[in-house]
Amino acid sequence: MPRVPVLVRSLQSLAILCLCAVAALARAAIVPAEVTVLCYHEISERKDALTPSYAVPPALLEKQLQWLKANGYHFISVQDILDARAHRKPLPLKPVLMTFDDGYESVYQNAWPILKREKIPAVVALVGHWMEVPEKDKVDFDGNKLPRKDLMSWAELKKMQDSGLIEIASHSFDLHRGILANPQGNREPAATALQWLPDQHRYESVNEYRQRIRQDFASNKALIAKRLGRAPRAIVWPYGRYNADVSKIGEQAGMPVGFNLDDGPNTATTPLSALRRELVMGDTTPEVLAHLLKVRERNVLDQGRAAKVAQIDLDYIYDKDPEQTEANLGRLLDRVQKLGINMVYLQAFADPDANGAADAVYFPNRHLPMRADLFNRVAWQLLTRTQVKRVFAWMPLLAWQPPASDPVSKDVVVTLPNKANHLAMGYPRLSPFSPRVRKWVKEIYEDLGRQATFDGILFHDDVTLSDYEDGSVWAKKQYRAWGLPQPLTTLRSDHALLLKWSERKTDFLDAFALDVADGVRAQQPGLLTARNLYAQVALNPESETWYSQSFRKSLQRYQYTAIMVMPYMEQAADPQAFYKDMVAKVKAAPHGINHTVFELQTVDWRKDDAPLPPAEVPDTIRMLYGLGVKHVGYYPDNMFNNTPDAALLRPVLDSKINPQDEEDDQ
Repeated sequence: MPRVPVLVRSLQSLAILCLCAVAALARAAIVPAEVTVLCYHEISERKDALTPSYAVPPALLEKQLQWLKANGYHFISVQDILDARAHRKPLPLKPVLMTFDDGYESVYQNAWPILKREKIPAVVALVGHWMEVPEKDKVDFDGNKLPRKDLMSWAELKKMQDSGLIEIASHSFDLHRGILANPQGNREPAATALQWLPDQHRYESVNEYRQRIRQDFASNKALIAKRLGRAPRAIVWPYGRYNADVSKIGEQAGMPVGFNLDDGPNTATTPLSALRRELVMGDTTPEVLAHLLKVRERNVLDQGRAAKVAQIDLDYIYDKDPEQTEANLGRLLDRVQKLGINMVYLQAFADPDANGAADAVYFPNRHLPMRADLFNRVAWQLLTRTQVKRVFAWMPLLAWQPPASDPVSKDVVVTLPNKANHLAMGYPRLSPFSPRVRKWVKEIYEDLGRQATFDGILFHDDVTLSDYEDGSVWAKKQYRAWGLPQPLTTLRSDHALLLKWSERKTDFLDAFALDVADGVRAQQPGLLTARNLYAQVALNPESETWYSQSFRKSLQRYQYTAIMVMPYMEQAADPQAFYKDMVAKVKAAPHGINHTVFELQTVDWRKDDAPLPPAEVPDTIRMLYGLGVKHVGYYPDNMFNNTPDAALLRPVLDSKINPQDEEDDQ
């Protein structure tokens, strides 16, 4: 059985530390939405549709449009958005743009008459390769055979375009499909995945990838210009997936406007190449549409979904035998479906020597050994074969152990003599104050972002420095730049200076983490961030001086804060009182309950990792829900001994299935 990597090390000593309960600070005000973009596919009865769940019946489309008009929405065009961005003409109140993907004939037959009658502008996005299939043949539509006649003709499109209401956009020439994206055979979106070349046993290079995208965009632009007399100036990203490369190449190809399927509103600061859309499904009644627009305009992530999280070790899945690895993955997928979770924090690093620092990873990269090319495979399988909506890559920020030959390996956190026996993490970390460390870490994260498809980053519990850290030469140089006196004993002898030092370190660590996240976001533009925090950071009053961590600041800076609410690890005398105290502290922080994941332990590390009684975790979650907790998670998950018990856990998690009934973001 694979070894469980240690999530927390030397943590029993943490219970004796006095840390800080932070004063609450409201999150930044919600930025007003600039424009709402709606995404449609087929406009037909479900029985006639290729993808019934996406098909909006014509009568329902009419009801939606009438509801929008009756509730003060104004229909706009792409040109209106461009004029507003250029400060030529402001947008009307509550503007909405209609878009139709793929070029279905049903849009011409059923939507176009309504749009023409009501004088509603819209965007129609075309896949050139499909459009060029002979009329009597069939289109290969993601593995399904679609009669060419089920797509609009060029003559119909020309008629719509010439009306002045319809803007024809590119949907790529031939990127609306999956390509081989790893050695295990997963097919992922062609616009964003690096293609695996099995004959050469390698991935395509970044330059090869960019050239493939350039050629595709140029082909579709030339085709549409030839057929319709006008080149597209907007592109709808296939599957909603995009990155910095395709955005730049699209702009260079004369398509500065891009549409995706990301969460959240379009504000004045949303890039033109990344306009967010609300996907309208076949059962979207006006009442449902009203809720969707309310959620999007208020910038509530993922429609306010209550997170039900499992933190999962890839070390559990990995085996030296690839066949056993695949068998383990299949077992994990079956288990995830039984658990009913909707979010996974998935380990992307490896710690084979169990010293608490990552000396290998599960993806190709520039700096560390790759234990196996496994993260992308598992993340994609979770997202496409289970009910999981989001996968976060769980990664350390400081706890790395590079090969000794790498100069970065010398730039380590220095723990000064600690006579007071205060916090010391107990495992190797690189100094965040070293410029070459920051560059090295950022490059590892950038490689992860390019090699895999995922939704967020969970920063490990190693993003911390005690009041005896860091004493490295790089750290001391930074302290001098902050105007702090030295030696460091001077800082600890003056409470005001100690507080200033701790706050500066907290801010520096967070800035480092968020800069790293920005590097990943170039490839994963919708990237969310989360971080692990120790429970005592929210419970006790001196946190930043001990940890350089702040619950208040974490709520401001990350989408989720995953607090390790683990009473046995904390040696709490009364676990129930511990939970209730934690809930009270989180509720006291503005927006705390909506952005905090209560992460529970499923084993007792003090008793040789013995699993807790089967009913304890489900009962605790039930109790937390009763106290008003929204997001819950747990660690570890052991599929080999059914810890936690899936049959007991799922009914409790399913009791939180309709977060739309809750107030979204108070």
